[in-house]
Amino acid sequence: MGQTITEKIFSDHAGKPVYAGDIVKCTVDMTIGNDITTPISIKAFKESKAKKLANPDGFSIVLDHFIPAKDIASANQAKISREFAYEHNLKNFFDEKDMGIEHALLPEKGLVVSGDVIIGADSHTCTHGALGAFATGMGSTDLAYAMITGKNWFKVPETIKVVFSGKPNENVTGKDLILEVIRQIGVSGALYKALEFTGDTINSLSMDDRFSLCNMAIEAGAKNGIIAADSITKEFFKDKKLAREPKYFYSDSDAKYCEVLNIDVSELEPVIAYPFLPSNGKPLSQAVKDDIKIDQVFIGSCTNGRLSDLRIAASILKGKKVANHTRLIITPATQKISMQAMKEGLVDIFIEAGAVFSNPTCGACLGGYMGILGENEKCVSTTNRNFVGRMGDRTSEVYLANSAVAAASAVAGKIANPKDI
Repeated sequence: MGQTITEKIFSDHAGKPVYAGDIVKCTVDMTIGNDITTPISIKAFKESKAKKLANPDGFSIVLDHFIPAKDIASANQAKISREFAYEHNLKNFFDEKDMGIEHALLPEKGLVVSGDVIIGADSHTCTHGALGAFATGMGSTDLAYAMITGKNWFKVPETIKVVFSGKPNENVTGKDLILEVIRQIGVSGALYKALEFTGDTINSLSMDDRFSLCNMAIEAGAKNGIIAADSITKEFFKDKKLAREPKYFYSDSDAKYCEVLNIDVSELEPVIAYPFLPSNGKPLSQAVKDDIKIDQVFIGSCTNGRLSDLRIAASILKGKKVANHTRLIITPATQKISMQAMKEGLVDIFIEAGAVFSNPTCGACLGGYMGILGENEKCVSTTNRNFVGRMGDRTSEVYLANSAVAAASAVAGKIANPKDI
């Protein structure tokens, strides 16, 4: 019987053929913790009486949510991870000295590759599936088990095959493709299933777009999102010192899928997810007609804080000003992206337009800091969630969009079409 790419990755790690529904225990190539979730994992690790990490080079701690610390509590959280990292001489420990949002930083560092099994105590770990890896979020105690044993238990998921066809229209990005998927199937439409993204449209998507696409698989309830590696993936690896030799797997022609979803991208315009679910997608044309005044725009996060996002925003903001009643916050996903943005003059464009350009952080995305919303405020955000109170006060509203729409909306002071700016 044919296998999906996800089944093949698990078969390789389990040392035997496995299929959807099978329960397997297998090696984890990379285990990822952050400043919020890792302290719980460390506590469980110590309570187990474990003395050393089973696979220290396959464990990363990335302090990215509240770094630099926003208050005493977050400072103490970070302190726990720092002390553990120093105690175990952890090679892959990333703090202020080499900052970045975990799901952008690890691919940038070459620490995750095609064919890997990757877990993280963060739901958006599914981002790494863009590299042709199995990547999923787990709880902090699951993370501790991998720290202690180097392995974990998995139920091999069924797979929904998503076939994108056609050439994307202007300003339609990977973010719009996944918002359309979620709009069609809902926030639980792929519950504990793999979303395998295929079709000729994928060939035209950059790695940045692919990361955005896989990043939000969890917003449809998926266990993982995955794209088979191709020449674009291999080009992404070229300039990196990779942690492991990539393994390339591809679904068989007779692989079994529980569902096939066909989407003609040529008919798609940018999608705006209205409050309070990522599935509440509306076409940009409707959002423009609805004349939604915006108090804040946020461009950043593990979904859309990459260099291409900053370039897109700068191309729209150049020579323009952010609307008087609107705030614009731009947050690069890593220090490397930040430095490149400076070299290209993008930061000058942002600041001259009236934006705030910050250090890499998850901060505003989860309503942590660096952009919290007040009562009844509305925000256009390039992030991945728009639940009630997600970015601040429970009366605030978040509209999810791509970077082009976000930048245009900052200039217009309301949700706007980039073509009109």
